[in-house]
Amino acid sequence: MAFDALTDRDAPLSDAALAQLFTEARSRNGWTDRPVPEALLRKLYDLTKFGPTAVNNTPARFVFVTSPEAKARLIPLMSEGNQAKTAQAPVTVIIGQDLDFHEHLPTLFPHAPGAKDWFGDEAMRRESAFRNSSLQGGYLTIAARALGLDVGPMSGFDAAAVKAEFFPDSNVEPNFIMNLGYGSDENLFPRSPRLSFEEAAEVL
Repeated sequence: MAFDALTDRDAPLSDAALAQLFTEARSRNGWTDRPVPEALLRKLYDLTKFGPTAVNNTPARFVFVTSPEAKARLIPLMSEGNQAKTAQAPVTVIIGQDLDFHEHLPTLFPHAPGAKDWFGDEAMRRESAFRNSSLQGGYLTIAARALGLDVGPMSGFDAAAVKAEFFPDSNVEPNFIMNLGYGSDENLFPRSPRLSFEEAAEVL
């Protein structure tokens, strides 16, 4: 397609938008005390939910931990290096993966009435739940930045304890955890190098 034939939908984002989403965005370790209203969290989810997943299975489940009481339940379950920044962040999101996502396929993938039966094997469900909830966590990251928020993804936590504390009566398991809010430059590391195209990719 010639560039002069691009529609509004096909046109690339501005350099400023790309900087906000990628090139100038940073993973934050320090946070301001600026609050994140619930309405913004709902808007964040309403953007995230449109990211594609396999057969629209959308297995991610999100727990937005905001209150002091909920933070007090979560912080002891984080690794030592993640506790202080989790306490400081206005929001911490537990991104879970629902191993029973297939139960929703009659609603989410209605044009294939037998889709639920495709996932009768638990190992297959677990693999799909992990892959697609990880995708949704990526969409959450980009959606948050698009809304002017900063993020700080983490993997250091006691997964079994988080499962028991926040998903006790379901088949949801934690995938990873992300701090969310308006970041400061406190404890901000210099940007780490990235692999070049030649090191990480090829065109066949």
